[in-house]
Amino acid sequence: MKLTELLNSGRASLSFEVFPPKREAAFAEVEGAVREIARLRPAFMSVTYGAGGGTSRYTLDIAQEIERDWQVPTLAHLTCVSSTRQTVREQIVRLREAGIGNVMALRGDVPADRMGEDRAGWSYRHAVDLIRELKESGADFCIGGACYPEIHPESADQKEDLRFLKEKVDAGCDFLTTQMFFDNHLLYNFLYKLREAGVTVPVVAGIMPITNAAQVERAIKLSGAMVPQRFRALVDRFGRDPAAMKQAGIAYATDQIIDLIANGVTNIHVYSMNKPDVAATIQSNLSAILGR
Repeated sequence: MKLTELLNSGRASLSFEVFPPKREAAFAEVEGAVREIARLRPAFMSVTYGAGGGTSRYTLDIAQEIERDWQVPTLAHLTCVSSTRQTVREQIVRLREAGIGNVMALRGDVPADRMGEDRAGWSYRHAVDLIRELKESGADFCIGGACYPEIHPESADQKEDLRFLKEKVDAGCDFLTTQMFFDNHLLYNFLYKLREAGVTVPVVAGIMPITNAAQVERAIKLSGAMVPQRFRALVDRFGRDPAAMKQAGIAYATDQIIDLIANGVTNIHVYSMNKPDVAATIQSNLSAILGR
């Protein structure tokens, strides 16, 4: 199933992201977590792709298993930064052979050992280059792209950021998924400006449940997300008590999702960090809202 069928339906949907193991020894543990999340029957599941394609084989293995064994639609991530055109084209062939119809096209993070390289000669410097490659491959992929409610860290300003997003959509991006955010008003303002810029594809809201205090600084570093005082107070009060922090973090994420759905943002993607209990609790909290 193409995810745009779901995202354009107008029904509230909840989906989860999982990530493959970095090494083979951890595959069984990750696979077990993925199966537990798949048992929840989410709207779809996305499977991430390591920097430089380091976990590409596991990405395909896990995505195939989710669709084959659990009949849950999957969205396989594909990154291109620092990759050769041949490598990416080979991966596209593997995606087609695996029967994966939904692809999240991302630039990706530059591997640490290639940070100092001159990127002028790289085959792919931006996600839009990968989107064009996917469209030119002849495969009928449903293509997703990323967006930042608080501006991409490398954009000069939001006007430039919106121009780049419009370029991705014009190149063939079918929907967008946001980076994590902790203040819904930032998303509402972003969506208004996005529509003004002529971008009308579905936007999926990405929510990260912060279940331990250590995640806060990491989340800010990864996404540049602004953490509102309301959330900082929560961390200050409960951060030293793991059980209380986990409960409070799930409650905060649930509250965000309820507010989003109430205001017409119906497609929610949870960065569940391979934690089935977190995914299950959030889904249970929303059972009547989701019509389950």
